[in-house]
Amino acid sequence: MSPIEIYEERFGSAYKWYATVTVMLATIATSAAITMVNVALPDIMGAFGLGEDQVQWISTGFLAAMTAIMLLTAWALDRLGYRLCFAVALAVFSVGSLAGALADSAVTVIVARVLQGIGCGLVQPLSMVVMSEVFPREQRGRAMGIFGIGVVLSPALGPTFGGWLVDQYSWRYAFMAMIPLCGVALATAMVFLPGRDRTEREGEPFDGIGFLLLVAFLVCLLSGLSNGQRDGWNSNQILALFAGALAFGAAFIGWELANRTPLLDLRVFASGGFSASCIVSFALGVGIFGSTYLVPMFVQLVQGYTPTRSGLLLMPAGFVLALVFPLAGHISDRVAPWQPVVAGLVIFGVSNWLCGAADVDTPFWLLAWWVVLGRIGSALMTPALNAGALRALPPALLAQGSGAVNFVRQLGGALGVNLISVFIDRRTAFHGDALAQAMTRSGGAVSNASRQLGLLLAHWGNPFGTRLAGGGLPASPAFLETMLEPQARLLAYQDGFLIVAVLFFAAVLPALLMPRRRQF
Repeated sequence: MSPIEIYEERFGSAYKWYATVTVMLATIATSAAITMVNVALPDIMGAFGLGEDQVQWISTGFLAAMTAIMLLTAWALDRLGYRLCFAVALAVFSVGSLAGALADSAVTVIVARVLQGIGCGLVQPLSMVVMSEVFPREQRGRAMGIFGIGVVLSPALGPTFGGWLVDQYSWRYAFMAMIPLCGVALATAMVFLPGRDRTEREGEPFDGIGFLLLVAFLVCLLSGLSNGQRDGWNSNQILALFAGALAFGAAFIGWELANRTPLLDLRVFASGGFSASCIVSFALGVGIFGSTYLVPMFVQLVQGYTPTRSGLLLMPAGFVLALVFPLAGHISDRVAPWQPVVAGLVIFGVSNWLCGAADVDTPFWLLAWWVVLGRIGSALMTPALNAGALRALPPALLAQGSGAVNFVRQLGGALGVNLISVFIDRRTAFHGDALAQAMTRSGGAVSNASRQLGLLLAHWGNPFGTRLAGGGLPASPAFLETMLEPQARLLAYQDGFLIVAVLFFAAVLPALLMPRRRQF
């Protein structure tokens, strides 16, 4: 009997729910950290005198560590077993959280975020494997629906809770908030999760070279994307980072193909259904993390919301997720995986398409309902996507597949946030230049606005200098130029929503390559 089967015999039919509560506590605690600390970044910048080029490593370090560590799932389970794996992951995450709360330097904060990323990167795929093991094959869609609540709901509600903590107390509480929940999850894991099966042979040796190559690839790639807009995409530093990412990425693939005990068993991608699921998972990661980035930034920078109010905008979507995920899991158990995935992609795409029409006057609740629509789409596709990906693999590759599909989704999120941020910056500059070129004195609207503004300023005593040769005041064109920046930013964010929508519509094509019938 397997360790899971022994515990099922000990605790009876209710065991799957004991195990589910255990892994969900851990998933919620670690997933919330993805977004909670992000709302505290401006306060951390002020506390340590950091610039944007330095503070971005607080996010980059977390994402790189979380993405890389996910591929250790199979090795960690083989060597440590379920119980010790969860204990180590939660302990590392808690140490990182405590270090961040007590940090006295920026370097300590970055190291703390890396430790949090390591813990989070282990917990999520381990939770997915446990739930796949304790639920029978015909109920795995329901299991993935429950699992998805923790994966998506926590980052959705995290900004609201984190913003409230920062506003009411300090940025340090954004690190400390999840430590008690980690303690409860660790206590339940000691009771309800089995240890390593001592009757099995020793696990395969750890692929240290592959892991180092992967880490180097991620650090170079994410650093290049994070700093390219500031340092210049043609600068020697950025070109060197991208060249390093290309070299390390190629070396990683070559090493994994040649290694007998690879960190990532590339055999999982031999399954067409699994590969198609990974492509859609990548798009889902871009969409979830990208929209979680776009919406708060849009409402704060364009509509003037406070951080707490921007977090509240995501709360209705969080509650809808909690309601829709179990239903979506139930549906995915009864239909072919591609059907709810395609429906979810279309719904999420429509949501972002609608957000692309938002402006400074879009009401709070209208924008909130558009976000809710997108979360319904993500809730509908996630259980079927996870279950379909694992269902396409033989049991021997289940742990490798779990780590791989989570790795691909997280990589999509890490790259998506960086690329969308770069896209917004470049589109802001583009729209700003286009609007500035249109602002000529020969234009009727500009001429009329300058004349009206000139009369207004002249009435108040002309404190801005002598008149220009054309009769206008020097403050008139300067003031009109300052009005272009908000408009350019608005247009750039609208483009950002539209590009995410196009990505989701395009992801329908690989989704159609997923299994077209149930495989149980």
